[in-house]
Amino acid sequence: MKYKRILLKLSGEALMGNRQYGIDPDRLAEYANDIKTITDKGVEVAIVIGGGNIFRGVAGASNGMDRVQGDHMGMLATVINGLALQSALEDADIPTRLQTAIKINEVAEPFIRRKAMRHLEKGRVVIFGGGTGNPYFTTDSAAVLRAIEIEADVILKGTRVDGIYNADPEKDKKAVKFNNITFDDVLRKGLKVMDTTAFTLSQENKLPIIVFDMNKKGNLLKVVSGEKVGTEVNL
Repeated sequence: MKYKRILLKLSGEALMGNRQYGIDPDRLAEYANDIKTITDKGVEVAIVIGGGNIFRGVAGASNGMDRVQGDHMGMLATVINGLALQSALEDADIPTRLQTAIKINEVAEPFIRRKAMRHLEKGRVVIFGGGTGNPYFTTDSAAVLRAIEIEADVILKGTRVDGIYNADPEKDKKAVKFNNITFDDVLRKGLKVMDTTAFTLSQENKLPIIVFDMNKKGNLLKVVSGEKVGTEVNL
């Protein structure tokens, strides 16, 4: 395997499958099986998952809700998704721990860096819920922050698109895909990979990002094996 320790970033929307909202158990099971293929090969896996399938803090704010209150609701949504993913992983016989940035001791451990790293060393998948624990920060920022803290080799951003394009490939059939691109080129071209805070933090810490299609079976194993799948963002 090319990477020993990875941080897998999943969007909340990815869990919906073909639904309009909520969680698709079949999609969860597919993800769990893909993750098992790499943990069986000794890869240490940490996961950050969004909450957009349940609640969007920004959308709530735009409807008159206080932004801080909305973001806290979004954090709780990521914990719900984390619990669902934890259940699916354990059904696939993968030892798992859920840690949260906000204290919910009855359902998850509080985030403690040393404890998280020890879990990873013991072969447990660690799911980080609750974002950063602070409003105004996205789960992209949480993913990069946690990846740096646990000394991950790479951030794998699993999406429904097979990489980074110069335009939205779902709207523009002439969109061109990049196989490799630098951080500076992403910024110069104004491409949307992650929010600016997360992206800059990744660049400053020389942490590569690979954007790939998580919904295609076997892609996760290919990426971790070093095959050219998706788009790699590096220095």
